[in-house]
Amino acid sequence: MTLTEKISDFIEKRKPILEDWKHTFFLWKRTKLAIIGTVIVIVFVLVAIIGPFLIPYDPLSQNMSERLQPPSLRHFFGTDQFGRDIFSRVISGAMIEVEIIIIVSIISGGIGLILGVIAGYFGGAIDEILMRATDMFLAFPSLILAMAFAAMLGPSLINTIIAISLVGWTVFARLARAEAMKVKTQPYIEAIKALGASKTRIISIHVTPMCVSPVLVQLTLRMGTVILTAASLGFLGLGVRPPLPEWGAMVSDGRSFLLDQWWISTFPGIAIAIVVLGFNLLGDGLRDIMDPRLRR
Repeated sequence: MTLTEKISDFIEKRKPILEDWKHTFFLWKRTKLAIIGTVIVIVFVLVAIIGPFLIPYDPLSQNMSERLQPPSLRHFFGTDQFGRDIFSRVISGAMIEVEIIIIVSIISGGIGLILGVIAGYFGGAIDEILMRATDMFLAFPSLILAMAFAAMLGPSLINTIIAISLVGWTVFARLARAEAMKVKTQPYIEAIKALGASKTRIISIHVTPMCVSPVLVQLTLRMGTVILTAASLGFLGLGVRPPLPEWGAMVSDGRSFLLDQWWISTFPGIAIAIVVLGFNLLGDGLRDIMDPRLRR
């Protein structure tokens, strides 16, 4: 078989998948808010990746002779009470936010997916135990619970990620449980059982992949909440330790100077608002695209 024939055969076998992706792209183009959210998120990620190589000043370097300078051509976003360039700190802080989002999403999404699938597939006592544990976490406001964990663990980047992850898995667990309960009743699952497949194989290969899609959509919707929670912990002094340029801590740094040196808190706050808006728009767009009624 020639190379051209191999490529043609490869494309032919995957034609249904390619058609589905093509239809998804078509629906994405029709959803204006999803496009706006995608652009914001892409710009945010690019800033986090390449921004630290392009910033004009060291985000941690103090220069007391230039403290509290207003926005200018020399300092685009002005300087803070320690003479640090706020523009450089906002750009550098994007990488910290990306780290928090990615790691929290992996940990909380993974925990929620695994526990939800196990609860939904087995049911009975296992379902009751796992769901009652989930209800215990849901009984408290997520921010208050994250504050409690962060205060217990101490302020640091790692502890912030752990605290947010420990309170964020519950939504994904309930979502995965509902999907697993629906999937396990499908005829093909009964056929696989009849063939003698083990429960571990059924859960890992046939049930869990069917539960991933709604969890991913919910993860995208929750990424904005992750940023807000991290910023809230930083604002309260329970998050990332200074002098790391975390956006919430930067907003907190400018509280005492808000009336006269408004730029210290304003620009990090604007960054938080734009990124959270972008993730919310992208999540809403993905939810609409994944709607079976729109995909017909």
